Amino acid sequence: MIIDFHTHIWPDALAPRALSSLSDTAGGIFTPVTDGTTQGLLAYMSSVGVDVSVVQPVITKEKQAFSTNEWAATLSAVRLPAAPQAHLVAFGAVWPHSEAWREQVDQASLLGLKGIKFHPEYQQFTVDDEKYFPIYDYILSKGMHILFHAGYDPGYPPPFHSSPAQFARIIRTLGDTRGSLILAHLGSSRMWDAVESEVAGLNCYIDTSMGFFDYGKDQFLRIARKHGTDRLLFATDSPWSNATDEIKALRSLAEESEDGAGLTHAEVDAILGGNAARLLSLAEDEI
Repeated sequence: MIIDFHTHIWPDALAPRALSSLSDTAGGIFTPVTDGTTQGLLAYMSSVGVDVSVVQPVITKEKQAFSTNEWAATLSAVRLPAAPQAHLVAFGAVWPHSEAWREQVDQASLLGLKGIKFHPEYQQFTVDDEKYFPIYDYILSKGMHILFHAGYDPGYPPPFHSSPAQFARIIRTLGDTRGSLILAHLGSSRMWDAVESEVAGLNCYIDTSMGFFDYGKDQFLRIARKHGTDRLLFATDSPWSNATDEIKALRSLAEESEDGAGLTHAEVDAILGGNAARLLSLAEDEI
């Protein structure tokens, strides 16, 4: 079982424009592996052996919140006839600057969405500003999870709106909650020395998205050992990363590493899917 915890798609009518715009914003440095549609992602999953993808919507305007959550709630029912085992789970969206954030969280919860995705660059907010803590706390109190884009983003210049130190502050402030915080891009993209020293070992999950071509295997192993492999989640940031290459790189860690301290096969299997299934409380018929 393989669960990709961090993927992106858009409603069919919007997908071509969204994919083109985001590719341009990133300077064309990534080649999309899907067409950004629901069926495109399902077909890609079938071709590379991914069983479940977690869709992470990103909204850039307040007016998109309620309609995005309604759309996200429909995704779990979509199947590809040629590969009915491949299916989707969705997070929802909240506009962090909105006075109606509580209503947006309530809607996402009532629709059965598993969590909320925040992107501090696209949504232009500083993650550890205390005015956002009530939003985080309310989401987590519902038993929902929060996935943050973390660190560098190729479409925006520094300074960025998140960092390992900022996430460490959030984690320590919120403490134990029903839901969980998840930091994308191995804790904070291109800030991995700080992830090792400031985030690894704290009460959060870390996803592996946009991974092994960027951070090195040895640094990944150091973070994995310090943080705990039971709190790592396989992810690709599809359509921006090739799942086949990411899975191959992760599986190779069960065979060898430069310092001879690779992962066990059981640990790799947990990262690839077992940890996510537990975190999301997926029933047997959902896997």
